[in-house]
Amino acid sequence: MAKKRVLIKLSGEALAGKNGVGIDPLVVKKIAREIKAAYDLDVAELAVVVGGGNIFRGKLAAEMGIDRASADYMGMIGTILNALALQNSLEALGLDTRVMSSLNIPEVAEPYIRRKAISHLDNHRVVIFGGGTGNPYFSTDTTAALRAAEIDAEIIYMAKNGIDGVYDKDPRTNPDAVKFAVLAHADVLQKELHVMDSTAAALCNDNDIDICVFDMNVEGNISRAILGQKIGTLIKK
Repeated sequence: MAKKRVLIKLSGEALAGKNGVGIDPLVVKKIAREIKAAYDLDVAELAVVVGGGNIFRGKLAAEMGIDRASADYMGMIGTILNALALQNSLEALGLDTRVMSSLNIPEVAEPYIRRKAISHLDNHRVVIFGGGTGNPYFSTDTTAALRAAEIDAEIIYMAKNGIDGVYDKDPRTNPDAVKFAVLAHADVLQKELHVMDSTAAALCNDNDIDICVFDMNVEGNISRAILGQKIGTLIKK
């Protein structure tokens, strides 16, 4: 049976652990073990997009008086730092990986080339996409949707930091928030549920890419999601 091709979107903030900023090596190693366990299931080709919120956030840029474009480029560089940290932890576990960057940094990462990325996946490598889309004004959620469409992934696994699905309102501030088990792409856009930014949501809708939103902090959840177990919230046509 042919393996399915999937993309895992990791929260950058989660890599910081309890510190809230920077990269916590123990947390990165834990996430790497989770990805290794999912890889060892031998049912999916894995690509990964990592956020950069643990390195640099827009709120900080505003406080420093940095313009939006410059701030976005700084955030893109942050995602490359995270990608390299994750790559090293995965390779320490014996996985063959490639970091591909939309920003040209040949000393540390391959340039992103769609056909090359697909070739790596065909050869059972874990591909980690860094550098965002390479353009300001686009989030790493949009990067995940764009790369998923380009490599023909059938689903994006949105691994959230402490949020176990999609709710009708923020569960951290509203104890009566209701969690959805299944949603349509149209619901996400019309109800403005903030699963991901509207550009990313529209890309997934237009390209029939399913989304599974779950809590990455629960051990084994990445494997459960890839096996199709009912965790979190599934968004589909």
